[in-house]
Amino acid sequence: MAKIKTKFLCSECGHETSGWMGRCPGCGQFNTMVEERIVTSAPAGRAGRSGGWAGQSGAAAGANIVTLDEVTSGEGRRFATGMAEFDRVLGGGLVDGSLVLVGGDPGIGKSTLLLQACEKIGKQGTALYVSGEESPSQVKLRAERLGIDGSRIRLLSETSFDIIAATIAAEKPALTVIDSIQTMYAEELSSAPGTVSQVREVAGGLLRLAKHQGGVIVLVGHVTKDGAIAGPRVLEHMVDTVLYFEGERQGSYRILRATKNRFGATDELGIFEMRDTGLVGVENASQAMLAGRPLGVPGSVVAACVEGTRPILVEIQALLNASAYGTPQRMSQGIDRNRIIMLTAVMDRRLKLGLSNMDSFLNVVGGLRIDETAADLAVVCAIASTFRDQAIRPDTVVFGEVGLSGEIRPVTHVDRRVVEAGRMGFASCILPGGCRRATERIRADRLPELLFVDNIHEALDVVTG
Repeated sequence: MAKIKTKFLCSECGHETSGWMGRCPGCGQFNTMVEERIVTSAPAGRAGRSGGWAGQSGAAAGANIVTLDEVTSGEGRRFATGMAEFDRVLGGGLVDGSLVLVGGDPGIGKSTLLLQACEKIGKQGTALYVSGEESPSQVKLRAERLGIDGSRIRLLSETSFDIIAATIAAEKPALTVIDSIQTMYAEELSSAPGTVSQVREVAGGLLRLAKHQGGVIVLVGHVTKDGAIAGPRVLEHMVDTVLYFEGERQGSYRILRATKNRFGATDELGIFEMRDTGLVGVENASQAMLAGRPLGVPGSVVAACVEGTRPILVEIQALLNASAYGTPQRMSQGIDRNRIIMLTAVMDRRLKLGLSNMDSFLNVVGGLRIDETAADLAVVCAIASTFRDQAIRPDTVVFGEVGLSGEIRPVTHVDRRVVEAGRMGFASCILPGGCRRATERIRADRLPELLFVDNIHEALDVVTG
């Protein structure tokens, strides 16, 4: 008879302890230890699973050892989803035998995106959509609203991992969507669906299925209030690709970003527009981000950023207000708040603007999050513009990294930024002086006037000139 014992697992990292602890020894988080009932004796037929992806014994698995030169890279097994922005983030398409995790806020459009991908894949092979949260009629209503051809999609409404695994083994679909991983459960575990042990066990089983018999399995994951994917952190380590679907639910644009990708770059960005007929890829991202931009308004600056291989022009807005408290506020949306604090300190020290008694508010219009330091100079110009209540030069793009001594340091991909500014019709471009040699190799029909600056004093003189 199987013995049942109780252990405590961390909901963040999956660390196990025999008793409850206020702080997890593995990740250091507080109040994350969750009680789980674990069956100590493994069910029959389960012990052989530890041998390898195919469930072979150790001796049989050892007989398959080959040299690295004999292993094929498998690049030919990558296939496109038919959605250009989705394929861009994936690195060119889905790779056969991979496990992909897609996370995002509720209602952001994860199910819509993957249902559209199932229709596209259905033209090449079999697509299986496993719904654990919605009934078949609810999925049907969404498909009708999006105008999706349901004859190309196989639908299964189930939460039992054993039934899902048997269905995948029988159907052998090219693409399987599990919506969502938190609703699935393994019958041999007594814990509730969504717990640490259930998520880890089901994800491990799906990983073995993907590696053993091929096909792509996409998991939909819930996110916490902090924006991280719910469940143990080991879930993100197990999968091959982790994608985050971001954006304002009231807005029309959605952003798909890769934070982990074993088959491509992790800095690529996909932009979609939510319409009545579903998600549509945005090819001209700069035009979308600059739509409705006010002209001749203090505090508004256009920055040239690069996400992966794509240059994007975004509008950065700044606002200053007299502080009503002893410590001024530094609020930002789309830019790291610590970076804003540092840049404000540099301006206060080098330019003597007296920002220590003023609240500063920064916003990247369009919901885009900027991680690169090339937007530093645009932030400085936006803050100085609103402080002086003076608009910057019309039709001007700004980019460059700002150092602690006020110097403007060079950035990468200068040619892409300058060409994109010229393509969008901007007349001038303010950039670091250290980028002069990089601009000599630029060849384009239409280029903006290049204005090189070496420190923030020169930059502010030029930008308002």
